[in-house]
Amino acid sequence: MNKRSKIQDVAKAAGVSTATVSRTLSSPDKVSEKTRDSVLKAVRATSYRVNRAARNLRTQRSGAILTLVPSLRNPFFSDILSGLERVLAGADYNLLITDTSEVRPDSNTLHSYLEGGQADGLVILDGSIGGADLELLNGGPYADQIIYACEWFEGTTVPSVRSDNAQGIEAAIDHLSELGHTKIAHVCGPAGNVLSDARKRGFMVSMAKKNLSYPVEYLVAGDFNLEAGRAAARTILKLEDPPTGVVCASDELAFGLIAELGAHGLSVPDDVSVVGFDDIEMAEVFVPALTTIHQDRIELGRRAAKLLLEVLADTPADDSETTVVLPVTLVARNSTAPLT
Repeated sequence: MNKRSKIQDVAKAAGVSTATVSRTLSSPDKVSEKTRDSVLKAVRATSYRVNRAARNLRTQRSGAILTLVPSLRNPFFSDILSGLERVLAGADYNLLITDTSEVRPDSNTLHSYLEGGQADGLVILDGSIGGADLELLNGGPYADQIIYACEWFEGTTVPSVRSDNAQGIEAAIDHLSELGHTKIAHVCGPAGNVLSDARKRGFMVSMAKKNLSYPVEYLVAGDFNLEAGRAAARTILKLEDPPTGVVCASDELAFGLIAELGAHGLSVPDDVSVVGFDDIEMAEVFVPALTTIHQDRIELGRRAAKLLLEVLADTPADDSETTVVLPVTLVARNSTAPLT
């Protein structure tokens, strides 16, 4: 059995004192960038893990889990929060929610949520939070108190629970293809967002599998909101050879797209078939009812809470994984129809 690394091993590898290692991990803002980089590099090289039991002797359990949500106005997150709350309440944790829409993506603020003792763990639903924060947390004292739900940040070891975005986009392409559509466009999510990138990549791969070509103009810039959908529709209407099928990166995008197409005299699905992604409650009652990719968001929240509780207890199940990918399904409704 490999011997567990000690703080002395980290200090030796970094060429600093054990006190400096401790200071770097507990108060990273109080050391120089050069020292911080050296210590974190040594932490990764030695696979050092902070002694949670010892740290807990010096701190008090808050009994709260903080969830970072990019926009509380977005109805997508309600079911995830519900799933989280059900599991956490059963473990005697209160769920706190913070809207991070005003937090700058390059800010270095994550550790402050835990450093002040206001929460015992973090569930991050915002894929724009990462960078310097998570580089620090990968080897810092709070790395084992954080998980991602729905979104994630590439290049980190933070556990995550997410839906199978590639599977969802492939199901959408298969559906439109079976209806006879070959001219298919994709309205993307926000640039640089990990979900947007995964769904855009899924679109390109799925189209290639079907041997379906498309002009670059069929990759339409967007965001996860109604106005972006309206703007995307105006872009599509200007194309000389517009698509007959459109796969949107979110349901709200699809709603905006359909509304704007209708304002310009086009009917969905008679003129254009549209597929969304998420299956929020509005999708079923929207006119036309939206064909979309269903994510089990309550289950996503439940699984995220269970994973976080395992991480906090330092007792992962034998079959637990640090990345959990949940399957998705296509729900066919009235916004798609055979090509005529």
